[in-house]
Amino acid sequence: MTGGFSRPAWRVLILAVFALFALSGCGSLLWGPQQAPIVEATIMPVEPASAPVAASAPEPVESEANEPEQQKKPKKPVVKPHKVEPAPPVATPAPPPPPPPAPLIVLRTIERNEAHALLDSEVQKPDGKVVGRAVDMTADALGKPREMVVNLQGFLGVGDRKVNFPWGAFRFTPTAKTAPITLNAAAAPSGAAKSNVVQLPLIDATIERSNGAKVGRVIDVLIDANAQPQAVVLDVNGMVSTERRTIAANWSALRFVTRDKELHPQIDLSDAQINATPPYANDKPIRAVSPAPPAAPAAAASAAASAAVSAAAPTAAASTAVAVSNARAVR
Repeated sequence: MTGGFSRPAWRVLILAVFALFALSGCGSLLWGPQQAPIVEATIMPVEPASAPVAASAPEPVESEANEPEQQKKPKKPVVKPHKVEPAPPVATPAPPPPPPPAPLIVLRTIERNEAHALLDSEVQKPDGKVVGRAVDMTADALGKPREMVVNLQGFLGVGDRKVNFPWGAFRFTPTAKTAPITLNAAAAPSGAAKSNVVQLPLIDATIERSNGAKVGRVIDVLIDANAQPQAVVLDVNGMVSTERRTIAANWSALRFVTRDKELHPQIDLSDAQINATPPYANDKPIRAVSPAPPAAPAAAASAAASAAVSAAAPTAAASTAVAVSNARAVR
């Protein structure tokens, strides 16, 4: 091979080098240490160190196995706030319906066996002997009966005379089949001892309104078993209507007014009220009329409605306040 050593020559050279190293090591052992050759050191410029870089803190590594398990704190109970229901809206009450029209009259039914007509009723003695007939009665300013006028019978109608007897001298029996009025045997006429009390004969007396308008004429008085007048029968013919018509009016509805030293009976019955009164009939129950009481004013009704609304408002406000207080207590 040209231009170099052959392969066996390379091997020989390597072996020679190893042998040289081995001899050099052994020589140092045999002849002592040899002084190392002095080599001039070349001082290389030292570059300034750069500013240290702050090392990032190592990320903590959680180790549940190595660290003791910390005691768990008790959890606070979670209290859900109570849901406050809104107070129901206050319903404004509807205005009250208009009151029904006030009745025109008030009627009281009197049965026929509870009262008897005074005029032309027979008057008897306690022994049952008929001595005459009642023709009139008088009353004072308080409406209290004072006397009864009896037409005493003479012989064959001759010598008849009207005599006034005290009202207390009579007993009334409306259900009697004979004479309904009984005169005490010891009763004496009251003409001589007549008092100065102003009295009014009832039969044919004209009943007026407070304004002086005529209502009707008294044609009879109805008396009960306790000798108390219950009603008067009025003839309203020509006063209100053209037809002949009679009605019964409650005795308690009458007033007796003194004017010019005379008593004047009054009753406040309008034409409409008289026309609304059923007629009086001898064979039917008695329907005695009285004027209807005045209706309550509309202002009173509206005041009552306003009071109801005012009472409802505080109640609703109190309900709302209670609900808010409960909500705050829960929180």
